[in-house]
Amino acid sequence: MFDAMRYLIPLLLLTSPAYAWEFTPTPICTLTHTEARADMTVTYDHATGVYAIAVTSPNKWPIAPAFSIRFDGPRSNIISTQRHQTDGATLTVSDTGFGNVLDGLEFNTTATAFTQTSAVTVSLDGAAGPVQQFRACAQAPIA
Repeated sequence: MFDAMRYLIPLLLLTSPAYAWEFTPTPICTLTHTEARADMTVTYDHATGVYAIAVTSPNKWPIAPAFSIRFDGPRSNIISTQRHQTDGATLTVSDTGFGNVLDGLEFNTTATAFTQTSAVTVSLDGAAGPVQQFRACAQAPIA
């Protein structure tokens, strides 16, 4: 019995989802994170100079007058906007400056994206390195 468990436990660990922050420089600078509660994607397009963050929740985002993202940890911050778009399960915000968002992702422990009636929280464990790669890509294209 113990021999079977010795092989079964590592196999179960390998099949469980690995939630990680990932950076990709092509075709545009992209930072992604997926977990059961939400998918988060941050992009920067050199051609337009526009940053965007998209938060996709398993539940449909309600139409709301404002969207906020709260970063909890050593450099806590809350950023709010009324310039967001909702398309079913995905809520997107675009802007030409994202310093506060990138600081929030890099230097904190969790991010909570929320409207007046809906919220999702994601872990920022392991985000610092990929955020630094994203920042470098946004300053000078890697590809």
